[in-house]
This record gives sequence, structure tokens and C-alpha cells, in this order.
Amino acid sequence: MPSWNELLETLEKQPDDVHRGAWLTAKIREALEGISARRKGRNVILYASAFLQKPGAPPTSLQLTHEEINGFMSVMHGMDWTKGLTLVLHTPGGLINAAETIVAYLWSKFSDIEVIVPTFAMSAGTMIGLASDRIIMGRQSQLGPIDPQMPLGGRLVSARAVVEQFERAKAEVMGDLTCAHVWAPILQSMGPALLQEAQNALDFGEQMVAKWLTTRMCSSTANPAEQAAKIARHFNDATAHKSHGRRIDRAEARSIGVVVEDLEDDQQLQECVLTGYHLVSISFEKSPASKMLTNNAGRSWVKNLPMVRMMP
Repeated sequence: MPSWNELLETLEKQPDDVHRGAWLTAKIREALEGISARRKGRNVILYASAFLQKPGAPPTSLQLTHEEINGFMSVMHGMDWTKGLTLVLHTPGGLINAAETIVAYLWSKFSDIEVIVPTFAMSAGTMIGLASDRIIMGRQSQLGPIDPQMPLGGRLVSARAVVEQFERAKAEVMGDLTCAHVWAPILQSMGPALLQEAQNALDFGEQMVAKWLTTRMCSSTANPAEQAAKIARHFNDATAHKSHGRRIDRAEARSIGVVVEDLEDDQQLQECVLTGYHLVSISFEKSPASKMLTNNAGRSWVKNLPMVRMMP
């Protein structure tokens, strides 16, 4: 497997930007074709975000949004649905409802779906992984908590934190009424409906993932609904995780019942996956692209960062 530096050196040897772009495109397709070959001819789609390379970009340019359904429709056009899907996923997450739409579309086409995580599939990306039949992870791979994040005071906070803060305020005020004047301005700033919205968001995400797990990953267990509920509850438990960005590795995922295969079990597959991942990362560094969907047949959908108009 060529290293990151070796890939970069080969890229830089290309005579101009046109040849560099063509080389990257060809090599990414070659890596995805290799994944397909190792997975018995399955369809392969890579969905990746430049969140590591472009952290200062607008969030919607990096996160999973409703726009991605157009990309999936584009790269899935003409596929043989009977061959199953291998989805290589690299994302910080995004909109829960966008993940719901994507999962519903993938399920409408494929009877068997597996997700490979080269490094990160967080938040809504984790949800998509849990909607598959199996997840393939390496030592470096990680999933993350799925507790919804809500805009509050110009930043995102966990819906679980909102619920727990209300519960803490309630307990302290009922225990000592003199605490009411301390909590009053804090609770007033949150608005009357925020608590219910936060609880609804928590319930919606967990119930949706549990339903997916019951239908797919946990369907062959002794009690699919019970096993699915256990897994969904663990990923949604922000109280235990403490951070929405917390690393959930394959050992932890496997310990609660997630069907996980080790990427290292097939060295040739691992080489193809990591080479493709490195090439896409280099593409993000060398271009305005912020999100990419591409398949093993060479069909691609790319989202570029918006051009910034300079004042004269």
C-alpha cells in the first residue's frame, strides 16, 4: 500500500493541474474497484467530507444535509441492486432527517448493505452505519454518540444537556426555593418549548435507530427489538459519553451487540480502503471540493465550497 507521502509525491510529478485531477480520479476509481473485487463484486460508493481538511468552511458545506440525496441518486444510477452495497463512509455527521432520507432510499434499492469506516463516521454518520447489516472497522476507525445537537445561544448543545439542566433546576428549586432566583434567568433564556423539543429530538433519533437495527443488523438475534433498543440507547446516552465527539471504537461497539468485522482481516481490502481514503483526502486539500460521492464505476457527485466574491 502506498503511503500518504508516496501518493502525494506521485501526484506532484504530474505535469499540470489537468493531469493531476485525472490521476486522482483514476486512482480513486481503481481503489473502489479493488474494494468491489474483495467484496465479491458488490457496488461500492464512497461518501466523504473535507471536515478535517477545511474546518473553517461553513458547516453545511461539510455536514450531511438533504442535498446529499441528489448525490446518492446520481451515483446509484444504473447499478445492479442485486449485488448489494458497500458504503465507505467518512463524515462528521449532520442532519438526522437527512440520514433518515438516505437510509430509506438505500433500503429501497439494496437488500444487503455494509458500511466501511476508514476513520470517522460520527453522529448522523453513525446512524447510517447502524442502519446497515454490518460495519467494517479498523483499529483507527471510530463511531460516535447520536444524541441530537440543538442551536442555543449561538452554539450547539446536546439535547440531553438541555433535558438534564431542566431536571437539575427542578430538583434544586423544589429542594430550596431560594434557588429559584438563580435559575429563573437561565430558564427564561431557553424559551418555553425548548425542553419538549429536546426530549422529542432524543426520542426520535433513538427510536429511529432502534427500528433500523431491529429490521437489519439485529434481525437474526434471539430478541431483535430488545437488542436493538439496547444498542440505540447506548449510542444516545450523552450522560455517559459526556462529549458528542467521543470515540466509540469497534471493541465498544461490538460489546453492545453491533455487528462489526475487522478491516485487518483482509489485508488487500484494507489497502484499497485506506488508499482510497488517502486519495480523497488529498483531493480535498488540492481542490475546492468539500464533499464527494463517487462509485466504483466512475460516476461522481462533488460539492465545492462557494466562491467568495471580493469587493472591488
